[in-house]
Amino acid sequence: MSSPAPSRLPPRQQLVAPGKWPIVGEKSPRDVPAVWELCVEGLVERPLRMTLAELQTWPATTHAVDIHCVTRWSRPGMIFRGVPLARVLECVRPQKGAKFISFVARSRRDHSTSLPLADALSLGSLLAYEAEGQPLPVDHGGPLRLVVPGRYFYKSLKWLQRIELLAEDRLGYWEAEAGYHNTADPWREERYMAPALDKQEAARLLAKRDFSGRDLRSIAAAGMDLSGLNARGALLRDSDFSRSNLRGACFDGANLSNARLLGADLREAIFLGADVEGADFTAADLRGADFSGASLFGATFCDDSAGPPAGARVDRTVRVAPDQLDALTPPQAAFLRAALGL
Repeated sequence: MSSPAPSRLPPRQQLVAPGKWPIVGEKSPRDVPAVWELCVEGLVERPLRMTLAELQTWPATTHAVDIHCVTRWSRPGMIFRGVPLARVLECVRPQKGAKFISFVARSRRDHSTSLPLADALSLGSLLAYEAEGQPLPVDHGGPLRLVVPGRYFYKSLKWLQRIELLAEDRLGYWEAEAGYHNTADPWREERYMAPALDKQEAARLLAKRDFSGRDLRSIAAAGMDLSGLNARGALLRDSDFSRSNLRGACFDGANLSNARLLGADLREAIFLGADVEGADFTAADLRGADFSGASLFGATFCDDSAGPPAGARVDRTVRVAPDQLDALTPPQAAFLRAALGL
């Protein structure tokens, strides 16, 4: 399959290597019963409980779906096969008061997500049990997952076991716990909800340079002197540290997914075991930084969109294992391998 035209990519997304499908989130359900069942309940005229084998006897549809992960990687034209949600809802007959639909996973954390009922139908949501002509792998949500075209992929719930029709919306796990946007339109970059951090509290923490263990999603810290910052275990999704002085900062175990670190001074910064998926390090100074054990899916280290790459300042003092680079898109991996002499 050929690569898509650039217009098919939503803003700030990057293509993964051909054939690669990164595993995101938990890798298995809490258990795998001998018989997988799907329950459809709530505001419906005819509640339904059926096995996966029974669902697979229904007329199926095959869709080519562009996957867009919130951590800024995309895989176009992924082939999924399953039963359209619309067919299941025709069978259960939603009541007049049903306005939203909730999907619940058989996961250790009881993951769930929700959509307006009208959106779930208009987007062509699919109850998928095959991917690329094969049974859906367990680590990718098998034996049954939801696939919602046109939304960030966290809306495509793994290990689907229950569907509930609701009169009012019910935020899912990622939306309520991680602050992910409830609409999740990749073309509008609806990645996160507005932060709830009080500005005075943010100013106090910035002055102390101690974020350890705090949830500071979307904190605005561009251009600041935060050298020696202690951000161990902090939740810093969607934060903005562009052009900041973060020399010697500690981000051990922190979550910096989708953080903006463009042009930042990150010399000797430590990212041991950190989540920097989707983070942007373009033009940052990373000499002496330690990324040992960090998750790098979707991270950006150079801008190769036009002309010669404008990249981060990287040399052989940067600590990153060669196998970590496999998580990057091909242009990003090639840039780092060249800079690191690998």
